[in-house]
Amino acid sequence: MKIGDKVRFLSEVGGGTVRGFQGKDVALVEDESGFEIPMLIRECVVIQTDQYNRPVKETQSAPPIVEEKPITYKLPEIKGNNALNLYLAFVPEEPKAISSTDYDTYIVNDSNYVIDYVYLYRVDAGWKLKYRGRVEPNMKEYIETFGKQNLNDMECLSFHAIAYKEGYTFSLKAPIQKELKIDTTKFYKLHSFTQTEFFDEPALLYTIIKNDSTAVSTEIDAKALENALQSKKQAEYSSTPLPAKKPSSEIIEVDLHIHELLDDTTGMSNKDMLDYQLKTLHETIAAYKHKRGQKIVFIHGKGDGVLRKAILDELKKKYNQMQWQDASFREYGFGATMLTIR
Repeated sequence: MKIGDKVRFLSEVGGGTVRGFQGKDVALVEDESGFEIPMLIRECVVIQTDQYNRPVKETQSAPPIVEEKPITYKLPEIKGNNALNLYLAFVPEEPKAISSTDYDTYIVNDSNYVIDYVYLYRVDAGWKLKYRGRVEPNMKEYIETFGKQNLNDMECLSFHAIAYKEGYTFSLKAPIQKELKIDTTKFYKLHSFTQTEFFDEPALLYTIIKNDSTAVSTEIDAKALENALQSKKQAEYSSTPLPAKKPSSEIIEVDLHIHELLDDTTGMSNKDMLDYQLKTLHETIAAYKHKRGQKIVFIHGKGDGVLRKAILDELKKKYNQMQWQDASFREYGFGATMLTIR
């Protein structure tokens, strides 16, 4: 390796042109931005050598200039890592200040394939390009940094990508197309960020593709689901009548106070918090909707009655086939509503 050679880093994404050396073990590599990066020589691989910087002895004529083709370098592979595993990761810059920190976004390629991708976010009825790039095999690539003021753009994301290898024979992989529904309330909860094998810091990881298979889209066609359930119900009633189920004696308690649901509400409006509380209500009912006789107590407190009124409005509009009433005032005062699944 010598000054003028073009190199690629082995353990990190990037590379550049060798501009000098620090001692015998470290090369100074200038990247595309003009910054010199000190890098261990053993972590650099020469991908194109500079034939024109070689010193010429005064007694010899200079060698003829020969056009040299770029060297195609084969990145080392990890044995058995030929299934596609691709993740989107969010890493808080200051985990201890979860209420105010910004977040770094990475794409993680845990496979022996090169991934070329576009990263989109939903805008009204369409999509807008957020980022496009390429991530090398068994590498992670930084995409962007964003703050909580940008969370509205993160609720619905889409990835489109193709996978291939350079310098190796490989099996074709189907193009990747995946939509991700991001629960933005997780960015207010410290425990949403966990340790992974890809980062030293806690991260929130979403799977784009795992072991060559994309997960079923989280978006549900509500009308199609309703029709399917209706058809299933009619088929069941037309055959054998359902046996009566014994009511459950166990009461499920769900505390809807916002401080019980979220670790931090910084940046959330009153409407945001109320929407999250009602979302919890609907998710709980959905989880037990097939359990006849199940009693669920939603604790909302007395307060100024805003949450209680919103809950009753939702029950009247969407669950009028079920039964609800004030829960026992001896146990809950006047701050809870009990729903019975019918």
